[in-house]
Amino acid sequence: MAFRRLTSKLTDATRKLKKPLPHDGRPAGELVVITGMSGSGKASVLKAFEDLGYYCVDNLPVGLIPRFAELAGQSAEIERTALVVDVREGRQLEELPAIVKSVRRMIATKVIFLEASDSVLLRRYSETRRPHPLGTHSPVKASLAAERRHLRHIRAMADLVIDTSKFNVHELRSHIIELFQKKEKGRNILVSFVSFGFKHGVPDDADLMFDVRFLPNPHFVPEFRPLTGRHPKVAKYIRSFPQTTEFIQRISDLLIYLLPHYIHEGKSYLTIAFGCTGGQHRSVMIAEDVAKHLKKAGYRVKVAHRDSPK
Repeated sequence: MAFRRLTSKLTDATRKLKKPLPHDGRPAGELVVITGMSGSGKASVLKAFEDLGYYCVDNLPVGLIPRFAELAGQSAEIERTALVVDVREGRQLEELPAIVKSVRRMIATKVIFLEASDSVLLRRYSETRRPHPLGTHSPVKASLAAERRHLRHIRAMADLVIDTSKFNVHELRSHIIELFQKKEKGRNILVSFVSFGFKHGVPDDADLMFDVRFLPNPHFVPEFRPLTGRHPKVAKYIRSFPQTTEFIQRISDLLIYLLPHYIHEGKSYLTIAFGCTGGQHRSVMIAEDVAKHLKKAGYRVKVAHRDSPK
């Protein structure tokens, strides 16, 4: 019944006025497909899209996505849509990559995959006391492992992978709104800079990654050891080496060259990661300085230090 009402509304809107193709010939409208691990925050993300003015549908059957996309792409009243599909679809979910590929010919489509660490997901399930959708007879940890295996091909084709382990509900909403809110035409891209330590693992969501372990390590200066790369003394020490200023300038110039091309291809967010050994000194300072260069050039920037002490 819900889908009948949805298709009725979309069909009525389509009859009134069909949406023209943009001048560049790309499909009109926008469709965001939200999927990922159970307990990773899909409902919260869908609510954020609703707050942004998207027409939202929860748990739409995978087989109905092409019809939904066709109607949404032709509707002049409904410009942006978002929907959730998840593991409750069972084997039909395996058809999602092929369906998305075909749908992209009708409407501009992005796939967001949400995930979180097992420890965080287990805690969330413990707090809500809800069973995992793959079954009530297996331990939640085993169900999560099975779900990860089942979704790995979906994750591989996603346009954006978001690890929600580090977010509470309000922070996740803010992150989505920051990524997808409409901006003025021009430099409409959010550039996120992330510092990290290689000994803690590399970030999964980085588009570009740079290793800054070639710079002298402040860790071996006793007075700097408890500080971070944001401390003025540590930053001054790292900047004192000519290779530091040369690297910052060259990377900034490279990004300023690349970003217009990413924008031209329709990219609205780019994550750039800088890694050092522990993620406390060099990567932090470099991320901060390169972000300042990009901000000065007129881009929206966001900086996060994954492994640096607060």
